[in-house]
Amino acid sequence: MDYAAIAAELARHGVRVAPEAVQRAEWQARVRLDDELFARIAGASTETADAGNRYTRFLLDALGVADGKTIEEVTAWRSAYNPPVGVFTSRDPQALESLALVRQAGARAAAISNSNGSVASVLTLVGVASHLDFVIDSGNVGVEKPDPRIFELALERAGVAPSEATYIGDLYSIDVRGAAAAGLRAVLLDPGGFWGRRDCASAPDLLSAVRLALSWA
Repeated sequence: MDYAAIAAELARHGVRVAPEAVQRAEWQARVRLDDELFARIAGASTETADAGNRYTRFLLDALGVADGKTIEEVTAWRSAYNPPVGVFTSRDPQALESLALVRQAGARAAAISNSNGSVASVLTLVGVASHLDFVIDSGNVGVEKPDPRIFELALERAGVAPSEATYIGDLYSIDVRGAAAAGLRAVLLDPGGFWGRRDCASAPDLLSAVRLALSWA
């Protein structure tokens, strides 16, 4: 996410926070969204307006923003910001190093994303797409995580068995459980240490997650 853009919008409402604080709040919001929505409601989509609005409210709550008008206006701002990709326009700082490590190991790398058909363009914009073998976007294939069919599409395209693949994701109920349902191993990204104990491997950053996945090969 573009944490600086969110911090700038909050500043317009008199809330002064650093982008790093927004990032940490987003890590917390991610866990809360999973626990309160995806873990409780089977088939709940990450791509609905309700999910997006909850996500924003949880992030603001983690920052201590309690004013109802500010919450309403920032939530509306995020919903209308930079369509169709929104605030998801920044690259993980370890992305290129991690993908280079995958290549050096002779493995293949792909993205499987719940989105609206815009993921490939975003990954191209941030300089990641050329380092991937392919991209699967739920908006294009008509099925989204945690449905195992989206992982099966990726396995088929990669030409590998489930036991030969690992999925790295940042939502437990969507990424880890979906991957497991398709027979893949999974690594849960937990940079803030907010997920607590889960029945899966976890890593504090992308590079650590990739190293762990390659150690299983």
